[in-house]
Amino acid sequence: MEARLVDQGELIREMMSIPGKVISLHDGAYLFREGTSARYFYIVRSGHIFIVKYGASGRVLSLRLATTGSIIGELPIYEERPTYIFSALARSASEVYAIEFPVLQAYLEKHPHLSIALLKLIGIHMRKQHLKFRDLVLYGKKGALYSTLIRLANSYGMETEEGILLSVPLTNQELANYSASARESLNRMLADLKRSGVIAMRGHLILIKDIDFLKEEIHCENCGKEICNIE
Repeated sequence: MEARLVDQGELIREMMSIPGKVISLHDGAYLFREGTSARYFYIVRSGHIFIVKYGASGRVLSLRLATTGSIIGELPIYEERPTYIFSALARSASEVYAIEFPVLQAYLEKHPHLSIALLKLIGIHMRKQHLKFRDLVLYGKKGALYSTLIRLANSYGMETEEGILLSVPLTNQELANYSASARESLNRMLADLKRSGVIAMRGHLILIKDIDFLKEEIHCENCGKEICNIE
């Protein structure tokens, strides 16, 4: 029988019906840490969770800001001795739905349409990470900051007469982590963008006044919001 295709929303809704448990996290709590044994596949029910990679020097590289409907911990699902390759850190009070790998594997074997949808979603995640690393390697920390602002605009941007207002308040350190930068370096880059009129601050929120400048600087490929987002 040919497997029917499902979209991401239907995938998440159906996976939430698989037997599992709800885990609550407070702000700053780890859902899992890099290198620890992986037992669960997670779906975010509420809140925001950073997916991060720690360097040997202690430098942090933020890879994703997962939110409601995001999946987490999917990469090691079929490994013989699965371990998490990233860490997941709650940015706010959050809830996730946790499904043990064997339970999920058994369900996917019986529902091939979900396997196809999950593979597609994992492929999108891998492409996103490839593009983020590309921006960091080819265009440096400044390029990584610019691409992060573009992705934030696609995920949390609100159109205003002045430009695009990012509705999620990020600290300078959180923003610096997206380019593995020191906060001082990030502050200088933001100051340059403010002086150039590319961005402005509205309270604790960033207003992007000239997103075309950011796109031109990193030779944006206009991938579409499905790929170019912070999740």
